[in-house]
Amino acid sequence: MIYLSTLLLSLFITISLVPPLKSLAIRFQAVDIPNERKVHTRPIPKIGGLAMACGALIPILLWAAMNGFGHALLAGSAVIVIFGFLDDLWDLPYKAKFLAQLAAALIVVQFGQLELCCLGNLAPEGFLLPTALALPLTVFVIVGVTNAINLSDGLDGLAGGITLMTFICIGYLAYQGGHFFTLTVSVAAIGAIFGFLRFNTFPAVIFMGDTGSQLLGFLAICLSIHITQGNQPLSPLLPLIILGFPILDTLTVMTERIMKGASPFKPDKNHFHHKLMRLGLFHTEAVFTIYLLQSFLILSAIVFRFYSEWFLLFFYAIFSSVIISTFTILDHRHCQLPRTDFIDKMIKGRLKVLKERNIIIKVSFRCVEFGMPLLLASTCLLSRNTPGYFAVVAGGLSLLLIAIFFLRRSLSATAIRIGLYLVIPFLVYISEAGAADLPLNIHRSYSIAFGVMVMFVILTLKFTRRRKGFKTTPMDFLVLFIALVVPNITGTQIASLNMGMIAAKIIVLLFGYEVLIGELRGELKRQVIFAAAAMAIIPIKFFIG
Repeated sequence: MIYLSTLLLSLFITISLVPPLKSLAIRFQAVDIPNERKVHTRPIPKIGGLAMACGALIPILLWAAMNGFGHALLAGSAVIVIFGFLDDLWDLPYKAKFLAQLAAALIVVQFGQLELCCLGNLAPEGFLLPTALALPLTVFVIVGVTNAINLSDGLDGLAGGITLMTFICIGYLAYQGGHFFTLTVSVAAIGAIFGFLRFNTFPAVIFMGDTGSQLLGFLAICLSIHITQGNQPLSPLLPLIILGFPILDTLTVMTERIMKGASPFKPDKNHFHHKLMRLGLFHTEAVFTIYLLQSFLILSAIVFRFYSEWFLLFFYAIFSSVIISTFTILDHRHCQLPRTDFIDKMIKGRLKVLKERNIIIKVSFRCVEFGMPLLLASTCLLSRNTPGYFAVVAGGLSLLLIAIFFLRRSLSATAIRIGLYLVIPFLVYISEAGAADLPLNIHRSYSIAFGVMVMFVILTLKFTRRRKGFKTTPMDFLVLFIALVVPNITGTQIASLNMGMIAAKIIVLLFGYEVLIGELRGELKRQVIFAAAAMAIIPIKFFIG
């Protein structure tokens, strides 16, 4: 379950870092200023990519089985992140950005042995491009796609959603082919994107900036080349389908600029998402339309992954022709798509009612409010071979929680946090053996409950009216450090346990309670009683044997 740990950790880190980085971005004026070619109407911090980079890269450094390609990929990613961050702060000249992308591509090509040398049946059987051609071609493709994803970041949630589907596809193909490093990187990227989209879906409160968009593009193209080149069953042309829409968008826009006598790098409002909005679609509708197109390509890539290169090339040419001709005709005729009552009233109207009545947040929050204490109590009941000192500590913390609630109620949130932070890491560890002795169906249900709780926690974060997200404290990161270090301890008895699952459960409990405490806004009476009762189970079990 190391992949679940990777997903949760990347999600947790990204969501934790966005609020403080947002404050720093405002302080240092790292904001995206509206102008005539941009859709947003107010300055938006554009430092979310740094949070995504930390969320994605830290789990990779901790848990991924590194090889030459892995080290080169991380080194190239570091170059992208550093120069992307500098660009978000000070708007670097395009030559500096291009040189950074070129350096990152050369690192992964030269030291990671990543080459586009196999063309499948587009060339004679067994033919491989010589290094003198493969190297510049690979660098060109990496730099091109990195910029394509960067240029697609024009609407709230657009680049994040496109790359989210892309990494899901790459992760699936990597799993099928046994590329476990690529799978780990894909899962880490998925978690980081999920965490970022919490703040970036319309109306966005933060942008990913060049740091995020370039990193996602760089990782996506490098991973997709890695799993399709060499002695692989997948078609080497598959990256064109997986990343087809942003590539098509970039090539179309640049061609139009050249035909008008302008620089292909001059920004304008002729991307597909701009054209969709000129057709009369709202912001969210334009994003959803592109999601549909990208999902069609992703599903096609999975279905046709073993097909011939000529078929994939013909398929992509037909897809591109239909998209370009349709958009060109509609745009030149200044068409406005008619709005129907079915969409505005039957679908969007009902969704709006759900949102206005807070039905989703009410359901998800109630599940978190009662599910988290139930999950904690279940874990306490499963504890086995509890050391005496831990039973005494848990019992003392249970009494302390009750005392603080009645004597200094204002300190209840801090008391719960400290109590849970001290208990949960060791509690999950000693309960794992007890859980393993349960009947198989009950054990699976217990483990699945953690995944279900993650879903409700994410829904609560998504639909909460607390726009600033949950607050983090230094203690959070201390316990997070424990959750990260424990799975990597070897040579001891605990190395025999499923430490990936243990780390995942620790993070779920801490993360869930952090969200729950924030959402309760100080109304912690019920949670104090639940937490104290759960902790009291540990000494009771110890003393009754």
